[in-house]
Amino acid sequence: MTAVLDTVRAFFAPPAFKIDAETPADVVAREALLDRVMGADRRKKSSEKIRRGRVPAEGLALVARDRKGHVIGTVRLWNIEAGVNAEGQVVDALLLGPLAVDCVHEGKGIGSQLMRAALMEAKTRGHGAVLLVGDAPYYERFGFFAAKTAHLVMPGPFARDRFLALELVPGWLDGAVGMITASGRKLSAPLRRKAA
Repeated sequence: MTAVLDTVRAFFAPPAFKIDAETPADVVAREALLDRVMGADRRKKSSEKIRRGRVPAEGLALVARDRKGHVIGTVRLWNIEAGVNAEGQVVDALLLGPLAVDCVHEGKGIGSQLMRAALMEAKTRGHGAVLLVGDAPYYERFGFFAAKTAHLVMPGPFARDRFLALELVPGWLDGAVGMITASGRKLSAPLRRKAA
């Protein structure tokens, strides 16, 4: 009987986390989470250089919150140009990252839920493809593979086998060749007071 009651309680219990839009109030918690999970060297990566000085793509900065509202996971997507196609036209795409979950909450499906929510929102907003640099065995379950990035390069050093893409629109990256560059909105410089 106890097992049945535990199952019923678990079924009706509030979820352990929820996916939500990132807010300005989340910045400090997000950055602290990324430092803990990814270490101080995270700012030296090629992906980080593309993101520096930019804001995430509209509506594509998400966090996972625990029951108390604390940020326990994060994912952001950024506007980029993924080279040019055979006609010489710029190929607009998104760069995903970083995706991170607080170590205390690993193994609870939070990263997968963040990933699925981000990809669904990107597709809903009409984006054609998402690129990332990450662990292929993890990201392949979401449809990311290296084949579509074979003729694209990241600025600075990167691991070719970790440079992956997912087409949200079939054929979006066909013929894409060239360097990945940032194309999103630039972060505004803070307002400075003029001396009186």
